[in-house]
Amino acid sequence: MPLPRFAALRADEVNLRAGPGTRYPIDWVYKRRNLPVEIEREFDVWRLIRDPDGVRGWVHQATLTGRRTFMVTGSLRVLREKPDENAAPVAKLQPGVIGQILHCDAASDWCQVRVRDYRGYLKREEFWGTLPNEAIN
Repeated sequence: MPLPRFAALRADEVNLRAGPGTRYPIDWVYKRRNLPVEIEREFDVWRLIRDPDGVRGWVHQATLTGRRTFMVTGSLRVLREKPDENAAPVAKLQPGVIGQILHCDAASDWCQVRVRDYRGYLKREEFWGTLPNEAIN
């Protein structure tokens, strides 16, 4: 698969290592299932990832899933009924909220997302979890 690409943490506890192997020390332990991460490099079964805060390190491929998730960034964001600034609000999302990306058109600034039971649209600039102009189906 092409690099870079996004994935999500599969488990509630994922070790971030200094290098690609169990002999390298654990620098950090993530405790947030579904956190979106960007895969920058691959070595055997190990993936060099970058998290929303810019922290980099290696994780085992088994600790990742291809499910596309996002994390709200910046300030309070409004989930909209349609991909339009003036569309009716569906929910207000705090920074750090994690949800699932359902669909993004490559040429669109908006993506359809889900957070718990709420579905709607967010602008790409309001969350972390996609590459510029990336299409997600």
